[in-house]
Amino acid sequence: MSATSSRVGKTAIRAQGLVKRFKTGRTFVEVLKGVDFDANHGDVTMVMGPSGSGKSTLVAALSGLLEPEEGTVSALEARDLWDLSKGRIDKFRLDHCGFIFQGFNLFPALTAKQQVMTALKYQGVPKAEAEKRALTALAEVGLTAKVNQRPSELSGGEKQRVAIARALAKNPDLIFADEPTSALDGENGQVVIRLLRRAATEHGAAVICVTHDPRLEAYADRVIHIEDGKILDDVRRTPDANPPPLSH
Repeated sequence: MSATSSRVGKTAIRAQGLVKRFKTGRTFVEVLKGVDFDANHGDVTMVMGPSGSGKSTLVAALSGLLEPEEGTVSALEARDLWDLSKGRIDKFRLDHCGFIFQGFNLFPALTAKQQVMTALKYQGVPKAEAEKRALTALAEVGLTAKVNQRPSELSGGEKQRVAIARALAKNPDLIFADEPTSALDGENGQVVIRLLRRAATEHGAAVICVTHDPRLEAYADRVIHIEDGKILDDVRRTPDANPPPLSH
């Protein structure tokens, strides 16, 4: 996995004027109210806010999963993601994005190695190369001894690390993590957030992490608070050299 240090600090994604409405009964609820957002390569950007604040909707709009009613998303070479056809948006996500969800989203019948290889197969990576990259990614997240185990044989923390390996193996430019530590105990949560920190620092990915856990701020280059569909504040910071342990 090559770290492209030349791109660190450069804008990876920029959104302007994002508006998203959902229909509830006869009325529309505006979940995003003209949000502007950007994130840089090599940064961990935390998007924080209470439940219902719009943070997950924002990430879905940024990543091509949920089309906004208004606004633009320029990401990497795409001048406006939402001007592309559905097929090209799908290809953009496949080629450039890694996703990590709190529910892990693993296939019950596949081993850890097969989970990672399947993601690479969809990219057209030859089988031998996919196996090599899968084993490298699983080693990076500390799962060399578990490569042939299925989700039912793995702990929650190990399942989340498989999901991170699956994302990292693609060499993504953008990593979207939605509450990646919420289902984990403190020790496993710490492993996961450190891996995301490394994905930014060592691989130059732009990591955008949605969380309501204030303890994760210690790992962030930037913290954005969103509430009621609007960004309240946007603070750049220096990640702590020795963050305090996450304890539950």
